[in-house]
Amino acid sequence: MKTYDFKTYLFLGFGLIGGSIAKGIRATQPDARIIAYTRHKEKLQPAVADGTLNTIADTLTSELSSADVILLCAPTGTNLENLRTIAPLVRKDTLITDVGSVKHDIQECAEALGLSAQFLGGHPMTGRETTGYESADAMILENAYYILTPSKETRPEYTEQFTALVRDLRALPLVSDPVYHDYATAAISHVPHLIAAALVDLVKTEDNDAQFMKTIAAGGFKDITRIASSDPSMWENICRSNTENISLLLQRYIDKLTDIQRTLKNSAFSDINELFKDSGAYRNSMSDRRTGAIEKEYRLFVDIPDEAGEIAMVATLLATKAINIKNIGIVHNREQAEGALCILFDTEEDMKAAIPVLKKHDYRVIL
Repeated sequence: MKTYDFKTYLFLGFGLIGGSIAKGIRATQPDARIIAYTRHKEKLQPAVADGTLNTIADTLTSELSSADVILLCAPTGTNLENLRTIAPLVRKDTLITDVGSVKHDIQECAEALGLSAQFLGGHPMTGRETTGYESADAMILENAYYILTPSKETRPEYTEQFTALVRDLRALPLVSDPVYHDYATAAISHVPHLIAAALVDLVKTEDNDAQFMKTIAAGGFKDITRIASSDPSMWENICRSNTENISLLLQRYIDKLTDIQRTLKNSAFSDINELFKDSGAYRNSMSDRRTGAIEKEYRLFVDIPDEAGEIAMVATLLATKAINIKNIGIVHNREQAEGALCILFDTEEDMKAAIPVLKKHDYRVIL
């Protein structure tokens, strides 16, 4: 049930996340007035053409007086600059929020500017491999955690009202202290991205001239390093903003690796068994249904004979049932993947719909 009365939304920055939120608002509030500002106004024309945007703001500050909610949706450094620019001009009853994955710096900025009461940090834990408004889709918010980080000074009614809006977007609101949020996201997102990048760099450095490692790097290796292909500029900004937490947790990870190295040197292989047993149990206890800090992939493996036309047959079977395939390819290294063919889907619904279709035609399917 709707418990907020926001009518006009101003987006400062309008890429994948801002555009997806705007599309979700348009779907749930057809009469809402949605405004956006970016430095390159021509990039906003598609959003006007498809009806998501009502107005393109001429300047960063030109539409401030009409906004009930201001959403800072640019890169983290730009969000800080924009917040400082609008601070003297924004209405005192306007809710200000952001979508960045680091919260303490923008929270401190809001406090320094006297905006604590009307600032509510936000972090929708979702995304895609592609960026920009052209990739925006309200569906990426569905069943994704949307963390809200109010300070002690944030007006409680703002947290309550924006929580209701998040639910209308079909996301899953969670409330966290801004400081702990940054520590938690460093552990489950920022450090893993750095580890993946470092592991890929290790293989690149240690490979031979014939690139033997690169050739066989499929299956498990590509799974655990997929996130190394993330946007370099975004990760530079994140590491700049959350340096202390990332450094602390990296050191603790290094300490764990050192313990493992010591275990190997001491031939205490039963401890390795326990490590995999304990970590496997903990990982299996994690929810597999909701989007987290690292984008979930929906995929399955299919055993197919090595015959001409088999991949086309699988694709055709799914296409006839209007099941969209995001990507498809042969798995050459099958140590961690039983099936010879890997199929990626955009949604969990598509993946689940594909299983009975393939099984009906006697394909062996492995999740």
